[in-house]
Amino acid sequence: MGAESNDIHSIRLRHRMVDEQLRPRGIVDEGVLAAVERVPRHLFVPPAQRPSAYDDGPLPIGLGQTISQPYMVARMTELLCLTKESRVLEIGTGSGYQAAVLAELAGEVWSIERLPELARRAEELLGRLGYDSIRVVIGDGTMGFAEAAPYDGIVVTAAAPRVPACLREQLNIGGRMVIPVSAGCSQDLLLIERLPDTQPVASDCRFRQTSILGCVFVPLIGADGYQK
Repeated sequence: MGAESNDIHSIRLRHRMVDEQLRPRGIVDEGVLAAVERVPRHLFVPPAQRPSAYDDGPLPIGLGQTISQPYMVARMTELLCLTKESRVLEIGTGSGYQAAVLAELAGEVWSIERLPELARRAEELLGRLGYDSIRVVIGDGTMGFAEAAPYDGIVVTAAAPRVPACLREQLNIGGRMVIPVSAGCSQDLLLIERLPDTQPVASDCRFRQTSILGCVFVPLIGADGYQK
């Protein structure tokens, strides 16, 4: 990465963010903490938002979308239990920040964005920062990306009315998916784990679902999500 991402001031802000926001809130995976500390979050937000880039809160990035708060990015990433051999699918590229954090830990990242302007902007920035393992695709994230499936990890950065069936089926055996799902007037961050296949078995027994915490995300738009 270039000087714009490694100036002393931003390095100090990232270190403080990790020590004062993420560790005290229970992020314990040292690999995830190191990944978040390496990614220059201030470059993924509009210039007017950069003074707040390392605050623990979401920020608008245009077109009605947001960049998630650092804690939520770290928590969702930690839940995936990634290794350098992991292949990951992200639903909702947005600014590209979550994809960058994933790429610090995984071997291959595919990211789907339905808004072409955001996809192009994120792809350009990620390329400039040297994230060659990330592939950005324009499309309907609720359908996943079957061409590169199965995935060891899937992370969804928008709230769905339910867990899309396509995403379940594109999860590798032993894989993990983190997805916010609307529950009445609130949202629940879920961990979906695909269990080893046994025969015969009902399809709903192939997955284990765990509620992690309450959350707030923009809605997931698509054929198996919310309609515009």
